[in-house]
Amino acid sequence: MPTTWQRGDRVRHAGRPEWGLGKVQSAEAAVLDGKHCQRVVVAFERVGTRTLSTAFADLRSAEDAVPVSNDRPDASDPLAMRMDQLPAEQRLVAVPEDAIDPFTSARARLTATLALYRFTDLGGSLLDWAAMQTGMKDPLARFNRHELEQHFKRFQINLDAHLKKLVRDLKRQEPGLVQELTLTASPAARQALRRTDMGR
Repeated sequence: MPTTWQRGDRVRHAGRPEWGLGKVQSAEAAVLDGKHCQRVVVAFERVGTRTLSTAFADLRSAEDAVPVSNDRPDASDPLAMRMDQLPAEQRLVAVPEDAIDPFTSARARLTATLALYRFTDLGGSLLDWAAMQTGMKDPLARFNRHELEQHFKRFQINLDAHLKKLVRDLKRQEPGLVQELTLTASPAARQALRRTDMGR
């Protein structure tokens, strides 16, 4: 990943994958709180032009992006298949890798999991969720709205089950972490955390 971006670079925002791939329109050096960063203007496929600071936005090279394929993978070794190799229907209902990756910290997994509760099955949020899950610029080119709503319900069930297990494990390993992250979680994420406590 380059430390500085230049006009024409293809990027993606790791914190907002639903925005799709973007192209840097301009980049200029900046200093924020004594730390060197860049102010970049990026034209994203799905949300248009955004002005971002690399002090806050986690921009990554488009080459690091997951390639999108609507073809079915060779299922000769299903355990070796990565998320990007799964059919689009399975990618829609799966919990994203950054929320389940055992090689990342417990804080990073819980933060990524709680961030997923920002999506709903209403309006553009449903399409943003489907774009994030599949990498498709326009999920309605492949799925109708009813299909996306059905997949979203299954995704929510999988996400709630994952959160319940993650919270149970973290309460044993790092008891204060769940309470700490609850304070900054969105209302929907806090509600999901309350459900995990009720369903012990």
